[in-house]
Amino acid sequence: MADADDVRRLALSLPHVVEIDSDGFDFRVGDKGFVWSYPERLPGRPRVIRTDVAVLYVGDEAEKQALLLGEPDLFFTTPAYDGLPLVMLRLARVDVERLTELVTDAWHMRAPTDLAADLER
Repeated sequence: MADADDVRRLALSLPHVVEIDSDGFDFRVGDKGFVWSYPERLPGRPRVIRTDVAVLYVGDEAEKQALLLGEPDLFFTTPAYDGLPLVMLRLARVDVERLTELVTDAWHMRAPTDLAADLER
């Protein structure tokens, strides 16, 4: 079982990551977000920052659909994210090893090529 502290530790262990001030967590590399807290918006209610759910950049629609269909207990989406290469991850249902893989993959997809080489070193 993972939590927001695990996301923070993993994200900050990657090169060139900046944490943006927020009510939850929000991490960028090269000015591009790769993992952040889910800003839940329910009709007629104020937005709530959910630190038990991470939004992850996944690269493309095919990867998004593969995650959503292959592991519906871990991943979900909402209509607000239609057409965007993003999935929501239920942190309480993922182990730290898998979270490490997901956060690192998201970082790789968002990091500029010259920065991504620093992870290999």
